[in-house]
Amino acid sequence: MPTQTMSHTPGRKTIGGYIFSGLCASLVSIGLARFGYAPLLPVLIQQHWFPAGDAAYLGAANLAGYLLGALAAHRLIGHVSNVTALRLMMVLATVAFLACGFPVSVAWFFGWRLLSGVAGGIIMILVTATILPHVPGTRKGLASGGIFLGMGLGIAGSSTLIPFLLHMGLREAWFGLAALSALFTAASWFGWPPSSPLTLNSSGKNAKTHGPHRSNAAFRLFYLETALMAASLVPGTVFLVDFITRELGAGAGAGARFWMLYGVGAIFGPPLYGVLADRMGIRIFTRLVLLLQGLAAGCLYHTGSYTVIALSTLVIGSFATGVVPVFLARTHDLIPHDTGTQNVVWARVTIVTAASMAAAGYACSGILSISGDNHRLLFLSAAITLLLALVIGPLVKSLRLIPLLFPF
Repeated sequence: MPTQTMSHTPGRKTIGGYIFSGLCASLVSIGLARFGYAPLLPVLIQQHWFPAGDAAYLGAANLAGYLLGALAAHRLIGHVSNVTALRLMMVLATVAFLACGFPVSVAWFFGWRLLSGVAGGIIMILVTATILPHVPGTRKGLASGGIFLGMGLGIAGSSTLIPFLLHMGLREAWFGLAALSALFTAASWFGWPPSSPLTLNSSGKNAKTHGPHRSNAAFRLFYLETALMAASLVPGTVFLVDFITRELGAGAGAGARFWMLYGVGAIFGPPLYGVLADRMGIRIFTRLVLLLQGLAAGCLYHTGSYTVIALSTLVIGSFATGVVPVFLARTHDLIPHDTGTQNVVWARVTIVTAASMAAAGYACSGILSISGDNHRLLFLSAAITLLLALVIGPLVKSLRLIPLLFPF
């Protein structure tokens, strides 16, 4: 994230253009590239592109790529501008969609899904870094919500577009996603703010040694809670539609409708979470959200009622996108006045999130393989993970375990 300062305050229209470009970036790289795979997963299996086990692991490939992208982002900094990197990553995500229309082999498909995840990881670190320094302080929360709204719009868009495209064919569905991605890439191309190569070295030292009123233990606990929350997202993100379509036997049409509900929740997540966090305080709100999400995941594990599953899907969808501005707000709560340290902590949050989701993705795939496609076990694991995130703070403090966690 940048440490640059504004030489002047851009107008409202200009800032709106910046936010729109960020929205497009999160829509393409996360909303479509990651979440768009969920409604395609059962069709990949049913049309025999890949066996069920391979298709599940291919879904996790994007999460592994997300981790690689988050780790690689700092290597781009100092070599190219943020804006150049963002444009290139949106192009990469678009090309990956196109390549996935050709199931040459598992390795081919895995490679392109991995690259789409790399694009998402780099964009997640750089997008707020590029835009928020140009936004007045009183509007940063609104701006971050607008940027990550793209994730929800991508989910909702894929839930309506993909079933339509699938009527033409599975390959055509991938090509349609590539065309949509290219459209948003072009629409955002000239809307980015001015940007120059950045470095994190000096700020990185600050982040390692101190926060303005926080100890290293507070940072480490934050990273641990972030990792747990991120892991809990994977069952709904990757496997919800497959659960509805195959385990419940409701069919692809019902799976698409439930994914649309997930998308509706994802659209309202960022702005709703932002408003409630402002009113309740980020710490209290975070604990309330963890409790509510744990209950929703528990319902998916236990119930057979489609009404309850639908309500739980809405709640879980809101968390999938709403958690990102929550992470950002908690970063700013830890380091309220040090932009440089905020930049490094946010990069680390993205890396921790990516690592946790990648590990959870492969763990979920393994659970499905061992259990004979028992998706309910995935939702039970999500509920347990959320409960652990809720109590981990008091637990590790009382047992003095924090120094053993996260060595940075």
